[in-house]
Amino acid sequence: MSYYVTTTIPYVNARPHLGFALELVQADVLARHRRSRGGEVRFLSGTDENSLKNVLAAEAEGVAVQDLVDRNAAAFAGLAKPLALSFDDFIRTSRDPRHRAGVTHLWRRCAEAGDFYRKAYTGRYCVGCEAFYGEDELTDGRCPDHGTEPQEVSEENWFFRLSRYEEQLRELITSGALRIEPASRRNEVLALIDSGLRDFSVSRSRARARGWGIPVPGDEDQVVYVWWDALGNYVTSLGLGGDEPAEEFQRWWAGEGERVHLVGKGVLRFHAVYWPAMLLSAGLPLPTRVLVHDYLTVSGRKISKSAGDVVDPAELVDRYGTDAVRWWLLREVPRVGDADFTEERLVARADADLAGGFGNLVHRVVTMVHRYRDGVVPEPTTVTTATSELRAVCARASGRVDAALDAFDYRTAAAAVWTLVEEANRCIDRTRPWELAKTERTGTRSASLDAALAALVTACRELGDQLRPFLPDAAERIITRCTPRDGVLPESTPLFVKLGQ
Repeated sequence: MSYYVTTTIPYVNARPHLGFALELVQADVLARHRRSRGGEVRFLSGTDENSLKNVLAAEAEGVAVQDLVDRNAAAFAGLAKPLALSFDDFIRTSRDPRHRAGVTHLWRRCAEAGDFYRKAYTGRYCVGCEAFYGEDELTDGRCPDHGTEPQEVSEENWFFRLSRYEEQLRELITSGALRIEPASRRNEVLALIDSGLRDFSVSRSRARARGWGIPVPGDEDQVVYVWWDALGNYVTSLGLGGDEPAEEFQRWWAGEGERVHLVGKGVLRFHAVYWPAMLLSAGLPLPTRVLVHDYLTVSGRKISKSAGDVVDPAELVDRYGTDAVRWWLLREVPRVGDADFTEERLVARADADLAGGFGNLVHRVVTMVHRYRDGVVPEPTTVTTATSELRAVCARASGRVDAALDAFDYRTAAAAVWTLVEEANRCIDRTRPWELAKTERTGTRSASLDAALAALVTACRELGDQLRPFLPDAAERIITRCTPRDGVLPESTPLFVKLGQ
């Protein structure tokens, strides 16, 4: 069964920050995990470029809008190498010809359904969110996300009949046809629907958009609202609206597989209400799951480009390495609740788990195989209690990781991998291979030592296998270190450098 996983596409008014890197890494883990289990996977990311935020940022810098978005989009796409990302496609909404054609096609389908009408209105608009807010949605008159006072905007635009789809959306979510996780976010969406859905504006005047954006079909004085435009990327990237039959669309969106969106909690209503309603209007299949993560914070504040407290993920990798950054994001961020980031915490976690955990275990095991068996992994002829327990933990590890990732719980999945380290170290403490080796001075080979070393090497290989989705580079180093060449394990050298030294 196909598995199509996507990230949101961020605005490119500035360089990327660590908050978006979290979503990229989470999606990458899901994609790599499904591939490792033999699944057919497509992983999409990209950039949202047809935004007023991008126009204003370019004006502030005194550069052309296209130049600004090209420069910053390259920084987002460039995260693939430092973060070890495996996306199959990266869409840019201002440059990719698939996108404009697809957005136009999607608009026309909704128009044919009778779901657009023109309306003059006045509203409170937050440029940071690119969204209108009702007075009841503001906090002391300010945007709840950015803390700024929205601008008052008056104009005549196209509106979408969101209210028409209220009952359908409620049924899809309550039935589980559209799964929203965790449950607290599902309940949040249902509460929003129960409060009554209001039609929303889906275009902006060409003048206010400074001429930037995709023109509304049949109305050149209007451009498509940035959220309508951006949400379409999940299907425009698959060729919807193209000249040729959209084989990719049929394969990844219209088939029986899973369609999974990863989103931050701040954009939940767009992905769990607006986007499904758009698809219902257009007569297209819906996503199957919307997985919602909370925020990364610095000193308790959400990491934000506009707030200026950006932690650059590429620079962080330059200082501490890909493995350390990925592991902190996966091991420390809870399924529910914000996570506060500091470099000290990243270093402490990397030194404890990577150098002191994975690296130390593999080094100990390989060193003992060389010391006691000349680098040749023995064939066990007996089973001890300690080795039996270790093998049982290894056998359960895959299922535990599967269950945790299916529940969108990366911290628990990472902990399931970590149990291999804990149990392997317990096995060493119980079997004490160095003492078993002393009994061989009489010339009798210790079957218990063979059993211990064989089980420990197997555990290290299993550790490497289960780490593949989380730390692909480290996993390959571990597997290489524990795989014989010409019958002998490679000599042990440090897998990780201690960062706190």
